[in-house]
Amino acid sequence: MTTSEQPDHADDTAAETPEHTGVAAQDWERASADPQYRAAVVDLLGALAYGELAAFERLAEDAKLAPTLADKAELAKMASAEFHHYEKLRDRLAEIGEEPTRAMEPFVAALDGFHKQTAPSDWLEGLVKAYVGDSIASDFYREVAARLDSDTRGLVLAVLDDTGHGGFAVEKVRAAIDADPRVGGRLALWARRLMGEALSQSQRVVADRDALSTMLVGGVADGFDLAEVGRMFSRITEAHTKRMAALGLAA
Repeated sequence: MTTSEQPDHADDTAAETPEHTGVAAQDWERASADPQYRAAVVDLLGALAYGELAAFERLAEDAKLAPTLADKAELAKMASAEFHHYEKLRDRLAEIGEEPTRAMEPFVAALDGFHKQTAPSDWLEGLVKAYVGDSIASDFYREVAARLDSDTRGLVLAVLDDTGHGGFAVEKVRAAIDADPRVGGRLALWARRLMGEALSQSQRVVADRDALSTMLVGGVADGFDLAEVGRMFSRITEAHTKRMAALGLAA
């Protein structure tokens, strides 16, 4: 999944290195003894795997819109990185005895619907979508990862590694705004739309999957209640505002 630079709150969290408790202090073998937790993790890995596969496909398509050969090659490299992330998730699902395609299928309609509703009309909109839209999803998964068992947490964080798209997008979008300031207004509106669609899509996915929603609101995840869900989305919104600033756009 294409990601931006780590938002500030993620750096603060890493610096504090809080002690893990509950499920987060367990490894997969121990935590997966709870069938509800196992189902939640399978859902999470399935959603992530399809997200990575869709990101690969979209970046390959976006490369066709690239204005220069160098830009095309850069996006192709990022697309390759996304596919390797997908392979890691696919292999992990198989390793724990789950059929990868079956695990991904529940999320195909929602993710495809999001991408259909937010299809970019040009190169710059594609860059902003990857930088803003995918980063919102990545922030969400990082929040969830803090409550996962150690083995699953390590995998999730590994596949959320920055593929380089963040810095690339900032450079290209800022250059375009410098060349024509009118571009900024159009892209700011586009980014706000992406924010709304991405949050709505994340909430719909969670609501449709009982095990996943239970994990988020405190069933099998240690100390993660409804109030914390609200704070989580507030942190995601704050990170979005910082990314908009990095692009030179008004949030």
